[in-house]
Amino acid sequence: MLPIDAAAHSNRWRRRHPLDKAVLALGLTALAVSLPAWPGAPLVALAALTALLGPARVEPRRLWRAYRVPLGFCLTGALPLLVQLGGDGAPPGLAPGGPAEAARLLLRTSAASLGLLLFAFTTPLSDVLPRLTRVGVPPAVTDVALVTYRFTFLLLDTLARVRQAQAARLGHTTRAATWRSLAGQGATVFLRAFARAARMQAGLAGRGYDGTLRVLVSGAPVSRPFLAGSLLLLAALAAATLVLERLLP
Repeated sequence: MLPIDAAAHSNRWRRRHPLDKAVLALGLTALAVSLPAWPGAPLVALAALTALLGPARVEPRRLWRAYRVPLGFCLTGALPLLVQLGGDGAPPGLAPGGPAEAARLLLRTSAASLGLLLFAFTTPLSDVLPRLTRVGVPPAVTDVALVTYRFTFLLLDTLARVRQAQAARLGHTTRAATWRSLAGQGATVFLRAFARAARMQAGLAGRGYDGTLRVLVSGAPVSRPFLAGSLLLLAALAAATLVLERLLP
């Protein structure tokens, strides 16, 4: 199981309805994108971090390991705004207003990433997909997504076992041996994936599969106090941003 999935199944908000967490997390993401980058994005990021490390009790090390990947993309996207290529033979140089634009973009994207991670770290995908049919998503789409999600962990487990077996047979001692092992690893996982898919299809057919996967989802009710608190927090963040924007330089 991936660390982010392990955290989603073990955090303190695990038993809450996905709608409760979606309103808070996606609301923070929307505020990070729509509010002024300063001071809106830092306030949104602080609220998301407080929810993750406080009530949800997500481990800081696990959160950082997941957050550093989107943060790298945020940095990569902001760097091109620092320079301009010029025109009419002008040499490349620092873009006018480039640092300010890059800082605003970095603030927005990093805060929005924390909002999305708040939902990902507190809500397992297996809780969300079966409920999507209630909002109009075709059952075939959710079934394919659910099977793909579960099948991914089987393939990752197979990949780890094949790699461990190759390492035990000194398959990674040299660069040439590593490339040969990598090719064999890909071929083995490819064949085992087809074999597992065939067994899964036979198992579904033997259980009378009629085009819809019926899974048991948690019966946690939607918490009106939690939704009200989330909406109040979002409104307070928006109001604080608009007020501080006038006071701060």
